[in-house]
Amino acid sequence: MAEIDLSQWHVRPASRQDLDALAALAALTGGGFTNLPNDREALAARLDWSDRSLAARIDAPDDELYMLVLEHRPTGRIGGTACIFSRVGVRWPFYSYKISTLSMRSRELERTFRTGVLHLVNDHDGASEVGGLFLHPDLRTGGLGRLLARSRYMFIANHRQRFSSRVLAELRGRIRPDGSAPFWDGLAGKFFGMSFQEADTFNSIHGNQFIADLMPKYPVYVALLPPETQACIGQPHDDGRGARAMLEAEGFACNGYVDIFDGGPTMDCRMEELRAIREARPARMAGEEALPGVSRQLVAGGALQGFRAALLPVRESPDGIMLPPGGPFHSGEALLHAPA
Repeated sequence: MAEIDLSQWHVRPASRQDLDALAALAALTGGGFTNLPNDREALAARLDWSDRSLAARIDAPDDELYMLVLEHRPTGRIGGTACIFSRVGVRWPFYSYKISTLSMRSRELERTFRTGVLHLVNDHDGASEVGGLFLHPDLRTGGLGRLLARSRYMFIANHRQRFSSRVLAELRGRIRPDGSAPFWDGLAGKFFGMSFQEADTFNSIHGNQFIADLMPKYPVYVALLPPETQACIGQPHDDGRGARAMLEAEGFACNGYVDIFDGGPTMDCRMEELRAIREARPARMAGEEALPGVSRQLVAGGALQGFRAALLPVRESPDGIMLPPGGPFHSGEALLHAPA
């Protein structure tokens, strides 16, 4: 595989013209990607939602969606996508399972029994969510995934008033090769009469109010679930281990919450604790020059539809920062930059 030239890629807001490219990416996900449904009509609706969100004049989060795409500037190829929800729990409650531990002791038997207990909760209602991160399999080396993931935080940094003080991220749980999910089959699926893939598709198109209608409200003892179901609670899909490491490096942590569909971990962090936001510094682009050997930084500029983010060599000068020629930014433009 040829080495990837990071300087030729940038992240920008998606538009309706990206529908074909996003549909092609969605067909590669293998299921479990609620935020990138393999349904052309659902994708078109999400792009329309993102367009409305970018055009809205607001000073507080209220159920907006911002879809981003990773674009190769010379060719226009779309190599990946990610999204940000400004505030979850507006259209319908945002459900999670909260894991607690129950400990019981019998003196007569001289035995202590401990088990996890799953509680259906809405603890994350009102938080912002980063999700939908998907990169074409051919591009999963060389730093493009990191660029795509961290561009979301720079978008938040550029538009703080549009997001909550707490940000969450859900990682896809374990999925079998046939597309089924052990967690769904061992718990929720027993109450809905549909497969994981059917429920996942329905949720991506219609939302999860059906969960509120049919999901059992009482706590569930983990010890009563099948062993395969127990083993996948809080575990990411094999393809998501790298994403989890990136989230942890950014400041996210697991605090005992898992997804109600596939049991994957839900991570969260306060906005100001996100590394990219905490370390971002404002500057202006002072000009362009060849910068061989200079360390790269994450650079972002522009507002709403005009937002762009890229990993570029940066040299600081008395007048601002110098960037290599041919990039997505313009001389004199206000920028944010943070360590890569």
